[in-house]
Amino acid sequence: MDKKSNLHFDSRVIHEALTPELWQGATLPPIFQSASTAHKTAQSLSDTFAGKQKSHIYMRLTNPTNSVFEEKVASLENGKGAVVMSSGMAAINNTCMALLRSNDEFICGSSLFMSTYLLFTGVFKKYNLNAKIVDIKSTKEIEDAITDKTRFIYIETIGNPKMDIPDIKKIARIARVHGLPLIVDNTLASPFLARPIDLSADVVIHSTTKYLSGHGAATGGIVVDGGNFPWENNERFPDFAPFIERKGELALLDKIWREHHINFGTTQAPFHSYLAMIGMDTLALRMERHMSNAVRVAKHLKLHKKVKWVNFPGLPDHPDHETANKVFCNQGYGAMIGFGLENQEQCFTLIDNLNMIYHLANLGDCKTLIIHPWSSQYISFDPDVKTDLSITPDLLRLSVGIENPDDIINDLDQALDKI
Repeated sequence: MDKKSNLHFDSRVIHEALTPELWQGATLPPIFQSASTAHKTAQSLSDTFAGKQKSHIYMRLTNPTNSVFEEKVASLENGKGAVVMSSGMAAINNTCMALLRSNDEFICGSSLFMSTYLLFTGVFKKYNLNAKIVDIKSTKEIEDAITDKTRFIYIETIGNPKMDIPDIKKIARIARVHGLPLIVDNTLASPFLARPIDLSADVVIHSTTKYLSGHGAATGGIVVDGGNFPWENNERFPDFAPFIERKGELALLDKIWREHHINFGTTQAPFHSYLAMIGMDTLALRMERHMSNAVRVAKHLKLHKKVKWVNFPGLPDHPDHETANKVFCNQGYGAMIGFGLENQEQCFTLIDNLNMIYHLANLGDCKTLIIHPWSSQYISFDPDVKTDLSITPDLLRLSVGIENPDDIINDLDQALDKI
């Protein structure tokens, strides 16, 4: 038994996948900044290409630094394997493409992250890959949307920025009955707060740029395979046979890697994996502070006379508060808050008068960040689509950082005073 397997998450997030004995005593993996890897014999390279031995060939395929990061994240998500990629969107695209063929369908919720929505409803549509958008909290809508063309169900642990929380275990049961894998984007929760594979999801995706890294210094994405989906003899996936033969329970991961990742060239720079692993050492501590700060900020905003509404699952009156208590495995409710002012003009005034809080298009950073989605990320969207996605002119999205909570609140208050 792995001597680290009995450690608590807080310790595993630091020690998992570290092998100092192989790295001349170093407790962080070396950055293998090499485009290709030498092999001593012709047979060795041949066997590696054939999959008979596990070794490295070329950075676009695999890299030793990336492999350590993959092992670390897979373990923390209680998965059986992972592939790291250059961004969260690369991870989403490659996973979905591996499951879809022309004229196929898939089911997703209406609270998708902006780029995910554009990928699903725009880019995929050009290739006759059809997203069926439903109220992901309605089991009836999910059931009614399933046809013989459906290939998977896709959800986000916490909707961005709708802040809805789907019941992962309930959706997983529906998916399994119909022979469908359930894919969960767990970026906003991180494996500290939620582990979808433990709730019977099949695949977990992260933008490692966010909470896993925590410092905003490196982009990245990762796909984690739970290794539990029965791909064999599933009529929905007739093209899986060679991948099942090669990798068995990790057939999907092999298909993602072999068909899409290495051919689309979505390689993660090893330096970015290295930076992400540095950030992950403090994931548990950061998430505790992120979430405790978020509760304080949300409660404060809810009582402020100039704030019209607050959307945060940690508030008892949030419609998904009880679902969050079932889905989340640590005390907390994430660290993103949606709140509303009177109109866009007031939102701009608040942003322009902030002193400490950063105004930029990211989240999950140790610094508190704010954005007005209607006028920035979603500026090119049709107004009706914005409304469907819960993007309104009065909405501000706040990613609560790990600063002293009084300083976050004071900065918001002094900016609100200018309205």
